[in-house]
Formats: sequence, C-alpha cells, structure tokens
Amino acid sequence: MTHAIYGLSRAMTWLGAFVLVVLAVLSVLSIGGRALSGLGLGPVPGDFELVEAGTALAVFCFLPWAHLKRGHAVVDLFWRAYPPGLRRVLEAATDALMLAVWLLLVWRMSVAMLDYRANGEVTFILQFPVWWGYAASMLPAVIGCVAYAWRLLETLRIVQPPAGFETAEVVH
Repeated sequence: MTHAIYGLSRAMTWLGAFVLVVLAVLSVLSIGGRALSGLGLGPVPGDFELVEAGTALAVFCFLPWAHLKRGHAVVDLFWRAYPPGLRRVLEAATDALMLAVWLLLVWRMSVAMLDYRANGEVTFILQFPVWWGYAASMLPAVIGCVAYAWRLLETLRIVQPPAGFETAEVVH
C-alpha cells in the first residue's frame, strides 16, 4: 500500500507540473496576443478562467507529495531544543490537524461542486460549467486525504515509508 500511495502522489505531482507548463504557455500566448493586437492578434479568450481552474488543479496535485516529503514550510525556532518524545507528539498532532483540515476542505469542496452543478452556473467568457473545475480537483484532493492519513500513520509508526525514501526536512 505504501508504494501505491507514494507512487500515486508522485504521479499527481507530475500531472500538476504538466498543468502548470500548459498554463504558462497559455499565459505567454495570451500576453503576446495582447501585445501584438495591432497585427490582428488578441488574447486567448477565457485565459483567466482557464488559469484559475488549472492553478487550483495544480495545487491539489502538488500538496500530497509535498506533505509526504515533509516539504511544507516549518518554523522551528525551538524545535531542536525539544526532547524527541515531545517532537513526536507535536508531529503527530500537526499531521492529525493537517488531515482534519484536508478532510474539511474536501467535504466543503464536494458540497460546493454539487451546488454549482445544481444551479448550472457557468464561467463568463467560455461558458463552461463552474463545477467542472471542482470536479477536476476532486480526485487529487481525495488522493491528498489518503496521503495525509498515511503520513499520520507513519508519524505514529504504524506503517513505514518506502525503503530509502528521504524527506525534505531542513532547519529553517
């Protein structure tokens, strides 16, 4: 199970990177079109709508891997002074809190997606349903719930990370 969760989280990170590259190209084309409007070109229609939905998707794709790698920003002013037992308790508490926040986020996101689907709201320019953006982010968000739960189990030493796996923990 460990390898499946880590592999899926890493694959989602690559998907997020691909989405960001596509959004960067889209932005360059749109800005270039605006700059060359005198030549008959123009911005990409709906570029802001696409960047908004794509950025949300990319963020949801990146966060599970970042959490598994312990790559989130940490302020550890007193961390090294704490005894190892207290550090483990604090790590478990923060992992549990992150999981709770993530579950709340996914729950509210699913409620919003269903509400947008029911009321038929569409984007202003492209006229695509708003709920599509939520639906696209739902799979990475659910994978995030699994990754956050797995990381909590690792912190509690119930399961082990893959052999040779290195976290991004550093002193800030």
